[in-house]
This record gives sequence, structure tokens and C-alpha cells, in this order.
Amino acid sequence: MSASPARSRLESPHHTLPLAHGMGVDTVLPDWPPLTVVEVAGLLRHYPDAGAVRGILSHSPRPFSAASVVATVGGSRAAVFVKRHHARVRSAAQLEDEHAFMDHLRRNGAALGVGICEVLVTGTAARALTLGEWTYEVHGLAPGLDVYREAPSWTPFQEVAHAEAAGRVLARLHQAAAGFDRPHRAGQPLVSGFTLFAGDDPLAAMADYVAARPALADYLSTRPWRDDTRRLLLPFHDRLRPHLGHLAPLWTHNDLHASNLTWTGAGPTATVAAVLDFGLADRTTALYDLATAIERNTVEWLALTESRAPTVHHDQVAALLAGYHAVSPLGTEQRQALAALLPLVHAEFALAETDYFHGVTRSAGNAGLAYEGYFLSHADWFHGADGQALLAFIRDLPL
Repeated sequence: MSASPARSRLESPHHTLPLAHGMGVDTVLPDWPPLTVVEVAGLLRHYPDAGAVRGILSHSPRPFSAASVVATVGGSRAAVFVKRHHARVRSAAQLEDEHAFMDHLRRNGAALGVGICEVLVTGTAARALTLGEWTYEVHGLAPGLDVYREAPSWTPFQEVAHAEAAGRVLARLHQAAAGFDRPHRAGQPLVSGFTLFAGDDPLAAMADYVAARPALADYLSTRPWRDDTRRLLLPFHDRLRPHLGHLAPLWTHNDLHASNLTWTGAGPTATVAAVLDFGLADRTTALYDLATAIERNTVEWLALTESRAPTVHHDQVAALLAGYHAVSPLGTEQRQALAALLPLVHAEFALAETDYFHGVTRSAGNAGLAYEGYFLSHADWFHGADGQALLAFIRDLPL
């Protein structure tokens, strides 16, 4: 294989790199070089509403792209959020669905109290811009405080009341998403879709998914992925099967962790000010998105990387579901379907990560963590006592 595009020509050995979230509990050197003042200054010349760069205020620790809050002068705002993807991860055309979804939510969600960032346009009315090997997007800043900025996925809310607030905003987000009817983002890397387990034959769907991704096919060629899937995931699909006909398609966020929300304050009474980062958004179902929010926030999966049992925050599960139920009531059938979905919602994105780490960043260690530690180990955990207890808790929870 060719050399990884990560840590490519923008990186300077004379500057200390900001750290990024890794696949375990520790921060790591980023795969992608951080944005620079010179780079962003050149970019913002294409965005007349952004103004000129005064300085970079912060670097995001998120691992799949480079992003910064940038102070500006001479435009319509004091700062903007700039995000840079490698072109192998996102093209400008691939970002179009994501930006259209954000537009739809901003129009429909304002009356519901759902804040969504504005995506700025270039002088030629483009949303995203490709310059060399990079694809850029520029957003207005979200209102509120970025309380969970340093929190990686699979870490809990600081307050139980935050979980309830997140559940409420997720239900409102689903209400705002109604009427956005584009097809799912077929073939795009690093998307959290619901295609593998949405039909009657997951193994056939997975075979098609793998065949369409040469790097993933190469990685799995020496692994018994069909046997792994039969053993660990198909029993859960059998339990989901009776509910599949009741899961209405809906474009969803698919990564509603606390760190993808801004807040009206830092204390226990804070509510959600805005929803961030629609990079994993796709056409799934409302319950898939709700199950993903449970998976992202309430089970401390990173413990598995240190051979520890994950802590499950049942109080936060209950609060998240109570908040959602207060806006969009969850009946008995929906709670049963939610419990059936939960052991499966990680699987498609785990394979997407495996494809990304093997094919783009060329990290054998991270590819192994994505497949062995994420795709397999999370499913295996749900077969154990703690996982079964969580599923029973959701099925039996009075709302």
C-alpha cells in the first residue's frame, strides 16, 4: 500500500502538535496536522462573510479531521469554526447531504428550540471547498458553552439532568428532521448507517458492504468475520427482526454524545443550546439514533481497552429516555425495539472505522481496536450479565 496521507505536508516538526482523542483512554498525537494561521488565512479569502484571520483560538481533539475555532476580523462575526478533511475521507460533494440536512434542521428546529450552526458559503455559493488534498468547511459558532469539549465518546454526562436534557433535544431533533427525504449516504467513509441489520439477511448485506470497500475487504480477508457475525451479532438481529417493519426511515445525527452538544451553562440545571457535528448523519431511524445516544454516553466502553468491565450508568439511561419520552412518547413496542437495536447500533460504524484505519491512516493498531475491540467486543459484552441487565432495564423501564 502507499504511504499514509496522515501527517502530510502541512505538518511542521518545529511546532508541538495538540493532542487528539485516541481509541483508548489516552490522548495521542493526531493523525492529521493541525490547522495553521497561514492555511486558514488563505482559505477564508474564499468566504467573504468570514472576515480575515486574527488567530487560532483552539484545536479540536476529535480524531477524524482537523478543526479549530478561529478568531476573525472584518466579517459579520468575531469567530468561525473551520474543519478540514482529507479528500479521501470527504469530498465537497459528499458534504452536500450533510449541509442540506443541517439547513433543514435549522429551518424546522428553531421553533422547537434546537440550535444548529450555520454553514458559510464561498463567493461562488459553494458550501465546501477542495484545495489540493484537503476539503474544507466553515461554520458559524454555535451558541452556548462547549462544556464537554475534552470528553471523548463513551464517557458519561457530568450530571444526570444533562442526560434528560439531551433526550429532550434528541426528540426535538427527530421532529425537526421530518420531511428530509434524501437517500442514505451510500459508499461514504466514516458514516454511521443502518444498512447491515435493517433487512432480513445481514450476512449478505455485510458481504456487499465489505466488497464495496477494498481496504476493509483486505483487512477481513484473514479473519473469520462471517463466523464472528453469526456468533455475536445475528442472535441480536433475530430479536430485532419482528420490529423491523415498524422502524420508519429518518435522517438522524448518529453521534449524540454530550461533547456534540453545547450548553446554556456548566451546572446541573443547564440545558442544551445547540447540536454540533453532523459528520456521521445518515438515513437510519429515530430509535437507532436514540440507541446510539445510549451507547455513546452511558456505557464506559473505554474500560475494555484496559481489560476492565465497563461501568453502566443506569440512572443516565433512565434520564435520557425520560427526556425523550417527555417530547416523543415511547410505547412498550418502541422500548422493546430499542432494546433489540442497542447491541447492533455500533456495528456498522465499527466496520467503517476499521476501513478508515486500515485504508486511510494505515494504523494496524487502531484497525485492530476497531474490529476486535469495538465490532466484536461490544457485541460480546451484550451477551454477558451486565449487557443483558442493561437490555432488560430498558425493556422494563417505566416511563
